[in-house]
Amino acid sequence: MEDCIFCKIVAGTIPSVKIYENDKVFAFADINPILEGHSLIIPKIHAENLWEIPDDYLKEIHPASKTIARAMLKTLNCSGIACLQLNGRSVNQVVMHYHFHLIPRKEADPELSMTKWDLIPGDMNKIKQIAEAIAGAI
Repeated sequence: MEDCIFCKIVAGTIPSVKIYENDKVFAFADINPILEGHSLIIPKIHAENLWEIPDDYLKEIHPASKTIARAMLKTLNCSGIACLQLNGRSVNQVVMHYHFHLIPRKEADPELSMTKWDLIPGDMNKIKQIAEAIAGAI
């Protein structure tokens, strides 16, 4: 897609700091990092979100993320890595091209709001009803 910033990065018309690449995915450093080492993995074709990304591209994301995560562990001495993927404007997806975040974190780093929330027991009848509806649609 000609107006997509991530498609332009893949095409090389916008510079990026490449971390990893194979025939289906491209990974680069986030220029607005949440923490040092924050990286993005994207498909080399335009797919807006999880609903649109072809399976053959999607199945390359996690092996690439594992390769990058191992390198982060070695080079950044991190104690954890947050993996985040947003789909749609209602969850604050800003760039409308599928992207998978890897955010390395050390013990002394500030908490990541996306990785900490209150554990409040849900209504098990409602949980069951919703799960059955989702399962039934598969």
